[in-house]
Amino acid sequence: MPRATVRTAAVRTVAAVATATSLIALAGCSPTSADRSEFAGIVPAPARFELTDRGDFTLGEGTRFVVSGDDAAAVAETFAAPLRAATGYDLPVEEGEPAASDISLVIDPEIDGAEAYTLESGADGVRIAASAPAGLFWGTQSLRQMLPGEIEAEDADEPAGGWRVPAASIADEPRFAYRASLVDVARHFFPVEYLEQHLDRMALLKLNVLHLHLTDDQGWRIQIDSWPELTGIGASTSVGGDGGGFYTKDDYRRIVEYAAERFITVVPEIDLPGHTNAALSAYPELNCDGVAPAPYEGVEVGFSSLCADPARAEATDRFLADVLGEVAEMTPGPWIHVGGDEPLATQHDDFLDLVARITAAGAATGKTVIAYHEMGASNELPPGTIGHYWDLTAGHEMPANRRDEPARPYPTSAGEARSFLEQGGKLVLAAADKTYLDMMYPDRPAGPLGTELGTRWAATITLEEAYDWRPEETVDGLSESDILGVAASVWTETLSNPADFEFMVFPRIAAIAEVGWSPADARDEAGFRSRLPVLGAHLDRLGVSYRKVGGVDWTG
Repeated sequence: MPRATVRTAAVRTVAAVATATSLIALAGCSPTSADRSEFAGIVPAPARFELTDRGDFTLGEGTRFVVSGDDAAAVAETFAAPLRAATGYDLPVEEGEPAASDISLVIDPEIDGAEAYTLESGADGVRIAASAPAGLFWGTQSLRQMLPGEIEAEDADEPAGGWRVPAASIADEPRFAYRASLVDVARHFFPVEYLEQHLDRMALLKLNVLHLHLTDDQGWRIQIDSWPELTGIGASTSVGGDGGGFYTKDDYRRIVEYAAERFITVVPEIDLPGHTNAALSAYPELNCDGVAPAPYEGVEVGFSSLCADPARAEATDRFLADVLGEVAEMTPGPWIHVGGDEPLATQHDDFLDLVARITAAGAATGKTVIAYHEMGASNELPPGTIGHYWDLTAGHEMPANRRDEPARPYPTSAGEARSFLEQGGKLVLAAADKTYLDMMYPDRPAGPLGTELGTRWAATITLEEAYDWRPEETVDGLSESDILGVAASVWTETLSNPADFEFMVFPRIAAIAEVGWSPADARDEAGFRSRLPVLGAHLDRLGVSYRKVGGVDWTG
């Protein structure tokens, strides 16, 4: 993708006080920067953004979506629906010749990359072009941020000056193919309706993977017909006794379909062989002693394990085949995540045996297996297995208050991560000290409901620390081609409701989104901060309870 500094007359007035890189990152400083209604701040930063002198575009009562190419109409409908709710305009989707009042969505095979797009806006109309529907959709999300934040509200009052879009030229594509939001629904359950809201916010930030952590010691959250007590007993609890819950197969399909409309792939995670108390409490035959433990509502880790005893092999293998098979059957995406983290209650030889059986069962579904880096202790993974690295970035140490854990009798996490590469896979990078958004802010503020939120076993994480992170330096010796993508993780031991969840996630997830999407040389912390008020205006209208961190002019 070609690089370009912002050179138009519209921003020459700030050239004396900003570097070329920060001009790209500002992505839309208006002709008079004091007039923030003109500001077009896009998060994540586009690969190339230039303001032009073509005059503003105004979305009005006569605006149409004019489409050309397969699936362009479906993208237009997904984008148009909330705009109709906000404006009350008809905004029809039609084929034909666009007028100056229209927004054109065009499939153009000359654009390289399935997620790449171009966007041209001005008084003569808006044209978004891409070679595939995914790129077209991401272009609409840039246009969404270029509109006033009021566009996110139903029956919105039209802002002063109308629904204006600044004149701009964008050429954009993602740095990494896999850009995930990991949501732990096992420690605390979140209903379908809330996940749909989260998917809309993910789309705004061009995150394209929803990783659902569906099972853990505290709860089993997905219906499995062949093992009904997984949700009969296993779904009855959560941390702190806050009640249980699970997704029926229809619920899960609804989440998958809603995500797919927004070009987001759902990756289901069944965490194995540890983090399995909910399953073990539901079925005695999965336990080596044949006795089901009590359901668990605490926050400790590393005490549970599937049984590797040959006497229990039939039950364990049937469980793996049935569960992973049913989950894969209702998951159209290419990946299934089989966990593998913190197997502290599993002897090393047993762990290697279980890894072989778990990953074989996952691969037998036809999906590409993803596993936490601990499974890299095995050198017999299915070819192409993806490693999910969650340990600290290279050179960092755990803080003194890290929970006590016994020494692990297998290689270090960096070695485990490189094992996936040696076996033909790639890595998803989710360093706990950079991307775990349940880690406390350093000042440990009370959340919206007045309680202290998060943990700090890995770190405390500022907005700057979430942003100032280079994925290629997470593990020593990585090249960019080794990296499939990045993930922003939210573990919910202390997060039981949407307001608390959002307070910890936003705006830090926007920093991780920019790490995953934007070219490394287009990222600039000052520019990122200058664009956050525009994102904040959209989050305000969406009702997101984000933390208004310091150093950002949220009133702008």
